[in-house]
Amino acid sequence: MIGILTRILGKLLWVAVVFFGITVISFWVIHLAPGSPTDLQTTLNPEVSAESRRRLQELYGLDKPLYVQYANWVARMATFDFGRSMSGDHRPVWDKIKERLPLTFGMNILALVLTLAITIPIGVASAYWQGGWFDRSMTIFVFLGFAMPGFWLALLLMLLFGVHWQVLPISGLTSLDFAYLSTWEKLMDLASHLAMPIFIYTFGSLAGMSRFMRSSMLEVLRQDYILTAKAKGLPTRTVVFKHALRNALLPVITILGLSIPGLIGGSVIIESIFALPGLGQLFYQGVMSRDYPLIMGNLVLGAVLTLAGNLLADLAYGLADPRIRSGGGRAG
Repeated sequence: MIGILTRILGKLLWVAVVFFGITVISFWVIHLAPGSPTDLQTTLNPEVSAESRRRLQELYGLDKPLYVQYANWVARMATFDFGRSMSGDHRPVWDKIKERLPLTFGMNILALVLTLAITIPIGVASAYWQGGWFDRSMTIFVFLGFAMPGFWLALLLMLLFGVHWQVLPISGLTSLDFAYLSTWEKLMDLASHLAMPIFIYTFGSLAGMSRFMRSSMLEVLRQDYILTAKAKGLPTRTVVFKHALRNALLPVITILGLSIPGLIGGSVIIESIFALPGLGQLFYQGVMSRDYPLIMGNLVLGAVLTLAGNLLADLAYGLADPRIRSGGGRAG
C-alpha cells in the first residue's frame, strides 16, 4: 500500500513539474514571436498616437517585465481564470473555449473510436495472415493514408464531393435553414457537414495504429505460451483473441494515450479548411491576432490533455496486464 501511494505521489509531482515547465516555455515562446496584441488595434489606424499605444500596453499589462506578466498569469490561472481575450469581443477566454470544446472533442473522439474499430482487426488479421494478400493490400492501403497530407486530402474531397458531385457541404457546421429542420433532418445535416472532416481524421490515423498493432501481434504470436496454447489444441479464436490480443494491446495503449493531445493540435488545419467553429480554429485565430491569453488557454488545455493521456495510459496498462497492478511489471 505504501509503495502504491509513493508511486502516485511521485507521478503527481512529476505532472506538476512538467506542467510548470510547459507553461514557462510556452509563455516565453509566444512573446518571442514578432508582433503584439495591440498591433491590430493601432497599426491600421493612422490617427492612433504613441500615447494611445502606450496606454493600450498598460491596459493589457504588456509594459511589465516578462517574469511579472507570467507571475500575474499564474496567479489568475490558480483561480481558474485565464483572463479575457485581447482581440475580437474581449470575452473571457474560458467562455470561448467552452463553446468550442464539444465540437472538437466530439469529432476527435468519434474518429478515435472509428480508428480503433478499424485498425485493431486490420492489425490482428495482418499479423495472423502475415505475408498474404490481405496483409499486403492493407499495407498499401494504410500507407497511402499515411503519405497523404491531411490538408491535401481535405481539398481533394471538397473538390470531388462538394463541387463536382455536390453531395456533401464543404464548409460550416450547419446549413442556413438548420433551425427549420426536423430533429432527424438536423442530425442528417450535422452528419453531412462532419462526414469529410471525420473521415480525414480517421484515414490519417489508420497507418500508424494498424502497423503498431500488427507488429505487436506478431511479437506476441511468437511467444512460447502462444505456441503452448496451440499445442494444447485450443481453438484459434481463443488463442488469438483471448491470449494474444490482450498482451498485444499494450503498445497500442501507449500510442492511444499520446494521441489525446492531438484532439486540439490536429484540429487546427482541418477546422480552418472546413470553417468549423472548434478549438483548432479558435487557436489559429488567437495565434494570428497574437492573443496571448487565448493562446495560453489553449496551450494549457493541450498540456493537461498530454499529461492526462500519459496517466490514463499507465492506468490502462494496469487493466490490460495484471502484473503491473500487482507491482510485478512496469508500464515503461
